[in-house]
Amino acid sequence: MPTFRRMPKRGFSNAQFATRYSIVNVGSLESRFEPGAHVTPQSLREVGLIRNLRLPVKVLGDGDLVKKLTVDAAKFTKSAIEKIQAVGGEARVVR
Repeated sequence: MPTFRRMPKRGFSNAQFATRYSIVNVGSLESRFEPGAHVTPQSLREVGLIRNLRLPVKVLGDGDLVKKLTVDAAKFTKSAIEKIQAVGGEARVVR
């Protein structure tokens, strides 16, 4: 009998059910988009910030933002929402 079959199997792993996201920082939005732009997952793909359109996009609050942007993403951190709204932009949650 092989060793791996002799060992007891215990526990549960949530790895196969975990939701994976394409991560984008606010600072990278600042450098890649013009003021007043509408940022969508398709536009993020075009500028090279994400690779896969099948994964939902999550915007993190790392970096500074001075341009007014309208951002569509699946999830936002609190700091990202605060930074986007502080300059007059809009953070929209889309599925």
